[in-house]
Parts: sequence; C-alpha cells; structure tokens
Amino acid sequence: MLRLSKRSVSTFLRSGDRSFRVSSAAATSISRSSPSTITDSRRGEREPRWYSSLTNGKCKKGESLSHLNMKTNWFIGSYRNESSAAAASDSASQAPPPAEKFEYQAEVSRLMDLIVNSLYSNKEVFLRELISNASDALDKLRYLSVTNPELSKDAADLDIRIYADKENGVITLTDSGIGMTRQELVDCLGTIAQSGTAKFLKALKDNKDAGGDNNLIGQFGVGFYSAFLVADRVTVSTKSPKSDKQYVWEGEADSSSYTIKEETDPQLIIPRGTRIALHLKRDDKGFADPERIQKLVKNYSQFVSFPIYTWQEKGYTKEVEVDDDPVESKKDDQDDQMERKKKTKKVIERYWDWELTNETQPIWLRNSKEVTTEEYNEFYRNTFNEYLDPLASSHFTTEGEVEFRSILYVPPVSLTGKDDVVNQKTKNIRLYVKRVFISDDFDGELFPRYLSFIKGVVDSHDLPLNVSREILQESRIVRIMKKRLVKKAFDMILGISLSENREDYEKFWDNFGKHLKLGCIEDRENHKRIAPLLRFFSSQSEDYMISLDEYVENMKAEQKAIYYIASDSVTSAKNAPFLEKLMEKELEVLYLVEPIDEVAIQSLKSYKDKDFIDISKEDLDLGDKNEEKEAAVKKEFGQTCDWIKKRLGDKVARVQISSRLSSSPCVLVSGKFGWSANMERLMKAQSAGGDTTSLEFMKGRRVFEINPEHSIIKSINAAYRSNPNDEDAMRAIDLMYDAALVSSGFTPENPAELGGKIYEMMGIALSGKWSSPEVQQHMAHSHNAELLEAEVVEPVEVDGKK
Repeated sequence: MLRLSKRSVSTFLRSGDRSFRVSSAAATSISRSSPSTITDSRRGEREPRWYSSLTNGKCKKGESLSHLNMKTNWFIGSYRNESSAAAASDSASQAPPPAEKFEYQAEVSRLMDLIVNSLYSNKEVFLRELISNASDALDKLRYLSVTNPELSKDAADLDIRIYADKENGVITLTDSGIGMTRQELVDCLGTIAQSGTAKFLKALKDNKDAGGDNNLIGQFGVGFYSAFLVADRVTVSTKSPKSDKQYVWEGEADSSSYTIKEETDPQLIIPRGTRIALHLKRDDKGFADPERIQKLVKNYSQFVSFPIYTWQEKGYTKEVEVDDDPVESKKDDQDDQMERKKKTKKVIERYWDWELTNETQPIWLRNSKEVTTEEYNEFYRNTFNEYLDPLASSHFTTEGEVEFRSILYVPPVSLTGKDDVVNQKTKNIRLYVKRVFISDDFDGELFPRYLSFIKGVVDSHDLPLNVSREILQESRIVRIMKKRLVKKAFDMILGISLSENREDYEKFWDNFGKHLKLGCIEDRENHKRIAPLLRFFSSQSEDYMISLDEYVENMKAEQKAIYYIASDSVTSAKNAPFLEKLMEKELEVLYLVEPIDEVAIQSLKSYKDKDFIDISKEDLDLGDKNEEKEAAVKKEFGQTCDWIKKRLGDKVARVQISSRLSSSPCVLVSGKFGWSANMERLMKAQSAGGDTTSLEFMKGRRVFEINPEHSIIKSINAAYRSNPNDEDAMRAIDLMYDAALVSSGFTPENPAELGGKIYEMMGIALSGKWSSPEVQQHMAHSHNAELLEAEVVEPVEVDGKK
C-alpha cells in the first residue's frame, strides 16, 4: 500500500534567493484557472514556474520543467501565456493532422442515453467513478513498473489532481497513470469491451420491473460514461508510455459519434497519464465549485491509496504598515522625546494552492496488532464526526469464500434517543469497495435494525463497484458478510459486558439495552448470543441490574424455572401480591419494567434449559404441592368458590384456591395463554380509539384465586354457609373482586363505582369512631330512645278489663 505523507504541498515559488506566495491580486492578474505558470514581476520576464508538488517539493532556483520532460500546463490544459501563444503561431505553418470521426457502438449509444435520462438518481457519483478509473490507471502503472521501470521515468509522482474552473464551468481531472494509446481509446471509450451489454440492459430492465433504484454503473465497466451525467462535452487527453504520441478523445452527450486526434500543441503535451475535462451542463455548473469538489472527494474517495489534490483558495495572516493619522502625527511632533513607533495591522493574504484532500488513512488495511487504541479512536472521531471515544472497537479481516475487512465501533451514546430502537436510517455503516466509498444508506442489508447503532466501515473486494439495494438484498456475498458482521458485533458487546469496569456496560445498557431486547423478538437465530447480554432488576437486586447468568447461579437447588413479573416500575412489581409465597421461599423473581421486556422474554422462552415462568398467570407450580392438604382445603372451600363464581359471573373464568398468596385475601391472575395485566394495559393504550375486538378476547380469561388462610376469606366462607343470599356478603364479594383487580395490576372498568363501594364500607367502619363524647352520648341516647319508643304498647280493654 502506498502510504501518503501528511505534507501539504507547498506553493512557494522560487525567484532568486527569496520565495513568495501567490497573492489574491497576483492570482487575479494571472487568472485562477492557471495554477502552473507564474510571472515573476520583480524580474520583469515571463518565465514558466512549476510546482513543488510535482517533484516532492524539490524545486531548484531557476530550473524549469525541461528536466522532467513536462510542459507548464499539462495537468489542466487550459491556460496559455504569451510565450505559448507565440509558440502556437510559430507552429501554425504546420497544420495539425485532422481529427478522425468514429461512430459509437450501437449499445454504447443506448447506454449513454440511459445514463443521461434515467440510470442515475445521484449525479454526484460521477466524480467517484472518474477517480476510481484514475486510481486503477495508477495501480496498473505501479504494477507494470516493477518489471519495467522505464514506464514511470517521465513523472515519478503517482497522484490525481482535480481542478475546478467555476467561472467557465469546467472540471479537469488529471492522473499520472498508465494512459492510453490510440487503439485503446477506441476500444475503451467507443465500445463496451467485455462488459456484456445485453446482460447489462437485461439487468437494467429487470431492475426497473422490480421498482428498484437503477444505480448499476460500475458493475459492467461503464463508469467513464457517468461523466455525461453532468457534462455535455467531455475531452480526454491521454499519453501512454507505450506510444510517442498523445491523443485527444472528444465526445458529446447527444452525439452518436466521437473524434480522436493527435495532440500537437506543445503546451498541452503531458509526460504520461490522462487528463479529462468535463464541460458542464448549464444546470450542473455548481459542481465546478472547488469546495464542493473537495467535499465530494472526502465523501467518496477519502481512502483511495493515491494522493488526491484539489485546487483550493487559502490564506495566511501578515502584518502591514498603516499610514499615520494627521492628528496623531502632530501630537508626536510636539513630543520629540517620545519614540515614534510604526503602526501595523493584520491582514489576510489570499492565494491558490494544491491541497492534499485524502489525508485520512484507511487503517483497516493495516495489521490490527500495529494499530493503537488512540489511532482507532481518532479514526472513529474523524470518520463519524464524533467528539467522544467509542466504548469498544473490533478490527478484523475475513478471508475464504468471501473477503472483506472491517472496523466496527460501539458508540458511547445513542444519538437518536434511548427510546428510538427502530430507526433504520442511521448511516452508521459505510460500505467501501476497494477503498472507494459506495453507500451508507442501507435498510438492514448489512446489519439487522436492532444493531443499527453499531458504527463502522466495511471494505469488500468481492462486490461490484456500484451496488444497488436490490443487489445487496439478493447477493449471497452480502448474506455471508452480514452473518459474520453480526457475530463480530456480538463478540464486541460481550467483551464490554465482561470488562472489569462494570460502569462501561451499564452505560452501554442504558443507551442500547432496548435494541438487544428488540433482537430477542426479531432474530431467533441469535438468541444464544443476545440472552447473556440482557440485564434486569430482580427481587434480590432492586438497585442494580443482573444478567441471566447471575440469576441462574443464584437459583435454589430445587428451582426448575426462571420466574418473572412484568409491571410498570420496580416499586409496583415488588409490592404485587403474586410475589408473597416466592418471597417466603426466597426465590428470586425478575422485574420486567420496560414495555418491551415481556415480549422479549416470551420470545426467548428459556435460558440454559430453564423455562421462563410468569408468576402472574394461572397454574403456578412452586414445587411444594401437598395433595392431602389441597384435597382438604378444596373440600372446605369448594362450594364457596362456586358461590363466588356465580356472583362474579362472566368477569372471571373460574375461582380456585391459591398457592401463591400468604398475606393477601385474593388475587386476580391471567389465563395461561392470555395477556398479563401489564400486557393488557400496554395493548389497551396502543389500541385507544381503534379496534378493541382482540383486546376483549385476550383479556376475557381471568382466574380469581382466594387465600383460605386469610380472615376475610374465612368470613366469606362462613357467610355462605349461614346465609348465601345475604346482601352484605354479596357486596363484600364485589368489593373483594374490585380490590383484587387493582392490586393485581388491572384497570377497573368503572372507577367511580369502585370508589362508591369503598366509601360505603368506610362509612360503616368509621361511623362515630372519632366523634366527641357528647356527640357519642347523644347518638347513643337517640338510639336508645328510638328503641324504647318502639317498645311502648297501649293498654287494650277486653271484656271490660285492661
């Protein structure tokens, strides 16, 4: 790999023994579109100067380009000074050979029409395609130079230069690569050699029928034609070391032909490589902005292995003298003893210079043992515009049937919000093909959506240069890549959970815990990887969360299941009546206090051969059944249960003796296959104002359990045996059901009615309890008087006697 130095190419121009920068004024007089020829005004002569960037900064005083066999404007081919004009007039007597006209292959004409009118939805990728072609040309030259050093003797530097002429709407891209001969121009730019045009057009048609994004350029070797997305005329000037002549190819977007001619202008001769000039369309001249070009290079071609220079305006601060104010000068003259000082001010001097644009190194190409943590963190901050270091990183290479390199990161915080677990448009994964950026707009192709918070880069050698979403969805290569990326992501998260610093995983869980719970629901294949990463509060750990592994380690020897209860908070969960018997037995219960928790646990079903049991549902088995005792209790309270069921009617499915209560008189549990109270509350909130048919069906099965050891239940049992039709007993059953409804987590259908019942019972229980003695005596006297008056009997005469 060619390592790029971090030097910024200097534009110091030598003149005598002193150097100077091109100021804005000088740049204006010279024209901004000529970064290769400067006039030394102090010497009064027009002498062509060359930039140190072409020879690694080794400029010598008074030396021109002749020793490099270079001409002054070879990398832009647009500016001609007076001397070049004179040279052109001298050579005018020798007429240049006429340009030859060629017709495009029929398939090329159709292809260009598709490119311009319908193929690309994103025009800015034209620069990525051209830079990729230039990089390929440089790679080929470097490879061939190993066995034939003569190929690279004319220009030692291997680089790419992009010059944007905003005023004229022209973009010029120059590389010092292998170049092309005349025949290669015809073969490469006039036909689609070895690209399978019929296959391309068929794939395009199929993709259109599927309603997909027809973003397929690069897959069939037609990247060059993307230049016509933004240009109505393209000129390619190229010089191959295999040929002594330089040729110029020129084509227009709406033409069915192109021309090739020999370059005869000495000022436009290049030592080696290719210069492409794009004459932009009227609506696309905004691409000729130097800042926009620089931004596109950094976005798409940041990690190309060759240096990419762009022509940019710069500035430096210098001090200049300021004329004295007349009033101040008069005061200074009056005071001869005071030393006069020259006044200066700071100004910014503007100049134009080549600037290295792709300075960031693709560290994923290096050996992971050679990269430090600081380098990983710096790459993360620069690539994703972050200011905090990641929690963890994973650098790996995959070889075999699929080859790719990747660096993955776990961010320190969730930028989309802790509750946003389904945000699929994160742009967190940047896909590269041979170091060329392809896209960061994926919809679950490389990572499932519950891992969308993972950030990183993936560099593949097996994917085509331009990848559409449809190709990703159908590609076997992508499916293999996804499986391995997900595995590495889980390994990275597991490493955080096993860290000695518990706070790191607490921070991760606080930000991304809900994402993993979503994974329990959506990704059954990875349950074994997700489950060890889950964290919950429990009855024995109310202040900090524990893992499922810790729960299993703390289980009783006779315990056969993992118990849990779902609620809206830890406080309501730990006070639920369902826990009473389990707390007596010191059995740990997980508290599921997030809305997604219950569905996630139900999706897991078990962990390490231990089933998850909801203690708020019927048929709870704690492993302590006593059949003789149960039979005796059932005989004692069986008819009472039937009496209560008759009173409650369809409100409950049945009434039975409870094995989970110790201090509460009763509890309302859900059916084994129905919603729990917590789930019913959540679903009711979601379906507010909508269809409640399923809600009514799922919540219909409730089981009313009574505690035969409680005094209230004993009183109810006695009431049934003495007077089953007693109204007070009936009201007591109704109130007991409503109280169980609330304490079990359900929502009463008529809260006002429940309140009235409570107030009535309070009135009876509290009547006169805290009244004053006089009031109590008056109330007692009134009560006795009423009793005495009721006992008065008037005498009646019978046979003349009273």
